[in-house]
Amino acid sequence: MATRTVRTEKLDLRLTPEAKRMLAAAAQAERRSLSEFVLASALGRAEETLADRRVFQLDAARWAAFIAALDAPPRDLPRLRRLLSEPTVFSGGKPE
Repeated sequence: MATRTVRTEKLDLRLTPEAKRMLAAAAQAERRSLSEFVLASALGRAEETLADRRVFQLDAARWAAFIAALDAPPRDLPRLRRLLSEPTVFSGGKPE
């Protein structure tokens, strides 16, 4: 027996009449309710947006370069070192 996920959250949208007509027409073309169409479309777009933030693929040469960069010792950046050693508003004006 299939289990159903209970939908408890609500999302309200304000849109123009033209936008609603277009969404309704697209939902009807796919034989879905307007809510089902909008939810499926939004979730699909959300997955696309987040995909490159979760997983990225590199060929062997680029993967090796990526790992080498991660494993390399940090570069000395004198200006950054100086900036981070300056007093801050949180340190009460005293260097740390």
